[in-house]
Amino acid sequence: MARKGRARAPRGPGARPPEGDPRPAGSASFAPMERRGRGGGVLGLALACALATGGARADEVADAGDPRARLEAGAVFASYALGPPSTWHVVELLGHDVAPGDKQRLFLDASESFAGGSVELPVLVARGRESGPTLCLVAGVHGDELNGIEVVRRTFENLRPSQLRGMVIAVPVANLHGFRRSSRYLPDRRDLNRFFPGDPAGSSASRIANAIFQGVVRHCGALIDFHTGSHLRANLPQIRADLRRPGLLDLARALGIGVVVHSGGTQGTLRRAAVDSGVAAVTYEAGEPLRFQSHEIRRGIEGTWSLMASLGMVRSRPVANPMLSAVYYTSRWVRVDDGGIFLTDRKLGDPVKSEDLLGTVTDPVSNERSAIHAPVSGRIIGMAFPQVVIPGFAAFHIGIDSEPPAVSAGVPEPRPQMDGEGVDELEGEESPE
Repeated sequence: MARKGRARAPRGPGARPPEGDPRPAGSASFAPMERRGRGGGVLGLALACALATGGARADEVADAGDPRARLEAGAVFASYALGPPSTWHVVELLGHDVAPGDKQRLFLDASESFAGGSVELPVLVARGRESGPTLCLVAGVHGDELNGIEVVRRTFENLRPSQLRGMVIAVPVANLHGFRRSSRYLPDRRDLNRFFPGDPAGSSASRIANAIFQGVVRHCGALIDFHTGSHLRANLPQIRADLRRPGLLDLARALGIGVVVHSGGTQGTLRRAAVDSGVAAVTYEAGEPLRFQSHEIRRGIEGTWSLMASLGMVRSRPVANPMLSAVYYTSRWVRVDDGGIFLTDRKLGDPVKSEDLLGTVTDPVSNERSAIHAPVSGRIIGMAFPQVVIPGFAAFHIGIDSEPPAVSAGVPEPRPQMDGEGVDELEGEESPE
């Protein structure tokens, strides 16, 4: 690391941008010193790559080998400003100058401990020698979800600014309070991922969310928020995105791993707040909490490098043809109707047909047993581990083949959902994000 630094994040939506930034105070942002195209249009990937190299073609910039493994020029992120600035020079982040070729560890003063000591979140930044998009990697919003923390750490460790186009900003542990306690939640039992973009005068969760959003997220062009399943649950590797938003399906597929699941995003989640502010954001879910799972970590690292390759940020080959990822535009949680001991032989990724047996719930006293049947055909993309349950417990998450939603150029409101439908329905312990 070149230098260490500490700074308080700009507080509130009216915070002033870095010196020299042409945006007015309080404006939505995509990356430091980025700009929109002439006439108010937004820079697409092809133009972004062309600007990064003085007019080179997008496929030349990506340098991804087999053209079948590359995204079609101009097809990705058409509605998000991922393009580089017209000049590539020193930018200010958290009160510190970050020059081309720098790799730094900064600190974001996000909260205080019970003893009054500062709680500082590590923020890692690598600024390439050449211009390009700004990609943000955020993990540990839930303090017990460990796979993403290691994905971010290893990815950043292997970044070389001399071989990077653009900038990577990484927050390995967003919820430091929860991480220290091996808990999903903050000390007051609030879920940090329900308070973005935050409020500098709000609750503890809202203040931390505001510090992260103002100090980091407002600089992002694209963002990956890393998660796992919640308490005693596991998720099939999947990328969640609001597929009604132009370009986000391409962003999800660019990771080249797992399945893609349509999800508008619950109000207050980091992904939803980021997209609403103009950042192209997705959630990557894989594995279970409270464990470092090496196979899931490797897969997450591969997907992150694949995305950077597709953006033309690194000279490497995407891990797979991104157009081959399965896409589920609808999903549904299956709940148990009886209390008792939940058992199942099903595995993540299993295909199921309507009325297939998924598992059983047995009363430990009477030995009465009830069966859990699939209400629809699809694929198991999330599930609970065998455990003691009560009626209403969400046991299986099924991805369903369906027609894609209409793509909107605006900011669509989430449509009403029936009970059991959609990945955004669950709250608290069952929440998927």
